[in-house]
Amino acid sequence: MRAGERLAAAQARLKEVDEHFAASRKRSAAAKKAFEDVREKRFDIFMKAFKHIQDNIGGTYSDLTRSPQYTPGGKAYIALENSDDPYLAGVRFHATPPLKRFRDMEHLSGGEKTIAALALLFAIHSYQPSPFFVLDEVDAALDSINVSRVANYVREHASPGMQFIVISLKASFFQESETLVGVMRDQAQMTSKYLSLDLRKYEPNPQPAAA
Repeated sequence: MRAGERLAAAQARLKEVDEHFAASRKRSAAAKKAFEDVREKRFDIFMKAFKHIQDNIGGTYSDLTRSPQYTPGGKAYIALENSDDPYLAGVRFHATPPLKRFRDMEHLSGGEKTIAALALLFAIHSYQPSPFFVLDEVDAALDSINVSRVANYVREHASPGMQFIVISLKASFFQESETLVGVMRDQAQMTSKYLSLDLRKYEPNPQPAAA
């Protein structure tokens, strides 16, 4: 009698364990599918952005480095270290200034690194551009020629839907601006004051102020 009861209890326990195991396998399969769906979506979103940046980085760097002496400008590209699963590795970025041989980024000068970084930044920003772009003394390591190139690039790409706010101490950047804003300290009031000057009024063909 006791043996029969023990067998029935063991069978009931086995059935309960089997049911729990089946439920666990079902939850595990659902979780795995949800994870794979998120992973696939993440990969698609990343690759869409990466492809856009990859297609634009070369042209952006060329625009920032071309000159009358060498109109093609420099060359730049980005590449994935692991194209199957990009999150397990990094992204390689290489830039070759005009009329120079290919070399690692660490061997570029400070100004050359700045131009390369700006090209990458502008290419990334072009994917989902915001209405404002703030550049804080990005020209600190640049000579006057490269400052003018960056200033011209900013001016050519500025629009009512994309405004650049540039903090700079270089006069060659000032002269390419549409509006100058100066901030000063008011000693009497112990506050900050600002002055603004619309340079568009002094252009050969003055442009109306943006609404």
